[in-house]
Amino acid sequence: MLLTLASRSPRRRELLARLGLALEVTPADTDESPRPGEPAESYVARVAREKAAAVRGETVLAADTSVVLDGAILGKPTDDADARRMLRALSGREHEVLTAVCARRLGREEAAVVTSRVAFAPLRDDAIAWYVATGEPRDKAGAYAVQGAGGAFVVAISGSVSNVVGLPLAETLALLGRLGFRLPWEGAR
Repeated sequence: MLLTLASRSPRRRELLARLGLALEVTPADTDESPRPGEPAESYVARVAREKAAAVRGETVLAADTSVVLDGAILGKPTDDADARRMLRALSGREHEVLTAVCARRLGREEAAVVTSRVAFAPLRDDAIAWYVATGEPRDKAGAYAVQGAGGAFVVAISGSVSNVVGLPLAETLALLGRLGFRLPWEGAR
């Protein structure tokens, strides 16, 4: 079975490909701007639904991930100064990573929002400067990648680790299974 991934994220594509799923990547063209006063959980759920609705395919999967600190959504940094600001804010604190997943198949839809808690070590300015200079924070929500060099700053994760990367795999496969999509370990249906 072919799964259409409505995402530009190379991390989501890689996570799904590791499972042996046949993928077609068709990024959704949607506005991902938060609405004024929109809570983070509502925001990620709305964006994932809109991405899934914007792409055609027998089975479509879309997701949206946000890093949330004190109720504020930390998106992708606009520049290196913004990345430094975000990393200083995360330093020595816990934050949440929320990913909404939406799957559509044959006219049916399943969706979920998964939350993981992440604790950062206290960061010195030289560590932040080094990390920003790697370029890794530039296209990452919250200005870090747990699966990359940014993982050096993470002291604990409570919840799904793959969620922090950008796609909660167990929950995603459960959604797909409920829609009748053949999972990698299942025979022909």
